[in-house]
Amino acid sequence: MSLRIAALGLLAQHPGSGYDLLKRFEKSMANVWPATQSQLYGELNKLAAAGLIEVTELGPRNRKEYRVTDAGRAELIRWVTNPQDDPPTRSAELLRVFLLGELPAEEARKHLTAVAEHAQAELERLEALRDSRHWNDDEPASFYGRAALEYGLRLCAMEAEWARQVADRIAERG
Repeated sequence: MSLRIAALGLLAQHPGSGYDLLKRFEKSMANVWPATQSQLYGELNKLAAAGLIEVTELGPRNRKEYRVTDAGRAELIRWVTNPQDDPPTRSAELLRVFLLGELPAEEARKHLTAVAEHAQAELERLEALRDSRHWNDDEPASFYGRAALEYGLRLCAMEAEWARQVADRIAERG
């Protein structure tokens, strides 16, 4: 996934300025695809240059309001419906686990304990996020946003449990 698609998707859900988009991004997609303000504003310029979004209004201090064009909506739909175009999945964390045999067992166990603690902390952060929002299943952005959050919750819970189990198995091996 790219920042291009994330920005296009948020603007398809609701037109707005770069500032509006940044705030919505921080409350939603940043949990899936983090980006800085400069990256997001740079992507808006690229999307506009490509004809995928357009400026609909200029406000004070050159504030630009954007909306998705028909070409932008078509590109978004093309991307959403073609998961076979995704790059292969890579996980630096699993590569580390694969290579933990190069460390003394106690160091490997400590690493997996830290992975479990990190996943548990992320799970708690996502639970707080879930509990802080009003979810409206009649609104597509809310419904699918919660679905993505539920995936993250399950993934963090699974990662924490898995890492604890592997750390315990290392300890049992002595």
